[in-house]
Amino acid sequence: MMITRFAPSPTGPLHLGHAYSAMVAHDMARAAAGTFLLRIEDIDQGRARAEWESQIFADLQWLGLDWPRPVMRQSERMEAYHAALDALWAAGLLYPCSCNRRDIEAAARAPQEGGEPLLGPDGIVYPGTCRHHPRPEKMPEDVPLRLDMARALAHAGPLPPIVETGVAAVASTNGAAMISGIGDVVLARRGMGTSYHLAVVVDDADQGITHVVRGADLAEATPIHVLLQRLLGHSSPTYHHHRLIRDEAGKRLAKRDDARAIAAYRAEGATPQDIRRMVGL
Repeated sequence: MMITRFAPSPTGPLHLGHAYSAMVAHDMARAAAGTFLLRIEDIDQGRARAEWESQIFADLQWLGLDWPRPVMRQSERMEAYHAALDALWAAGLLYPCSCNRRDIEAAARAPQEGGEPLLGPDGIVYPGTCRHHPRPEKMPEDVPLRLDMARALAHAGPLPPIVETGVAAVASTNGAAMISGIGDVVLARRGMGTSYHLAVVVDDADQGITHVVRGADLAEATPIHVLLQRLLGHSSPTYHHHRLIRDEAGKRLAKRDDARAIAAYRAEGATPQDIRRMVGL
């Protein structure tokens, strides 16, 4: 059975881009007699707000979407994320990192590196400053933890091909490309206990997601997720990266685009059918 999901963060209003993603995931599941799930990605408790979560529910219900209750909330799943981190630490694939953004940029711009810093899914590709520091025997708490990409790829062996049914080009799972173009990504952030990459992989596996429906801007993160799935013993879902909804200038919508918020259109008297027409459904 097809199982899709929409996983917003309650840190602002849903806009037209969110509506499009949710409706595509919902429509795909319903067309296949499957299940559409709503998941609240609230690991950033410093920015998450209860009122935004309530607005998410209200907007999606107004759009005519339905999903099983109760919903999964990442803030309630720290034990599952810690278990995954423990397994990766025990395998020798994680190391603590004390670098801040300024340190990373300075190291990446060092004369021996040459040229402009290489950008990956998480910004500047980490230059490996802390990778060779002595690793404590016990996994430290509330300290950023990075995945040693080269070691992880060697441990995982050949990765399965990414099955893509959307508009995005299939991202490469070539080991050399992942080491140079992605680098040692953060899997646990200070104050969060996890990261987007780790949490989304653990959650998708635990919910039995068969088709990950999300924007094409996240396609470059997919090799990271496929690698983590292999390391943690999970199967990889099919990926459907859809086109992005943009404004008149061609800029991708963001949560700060309040004028494009679903609630604003509702207040102006728009109907759910109007929203579908606006996003080309």
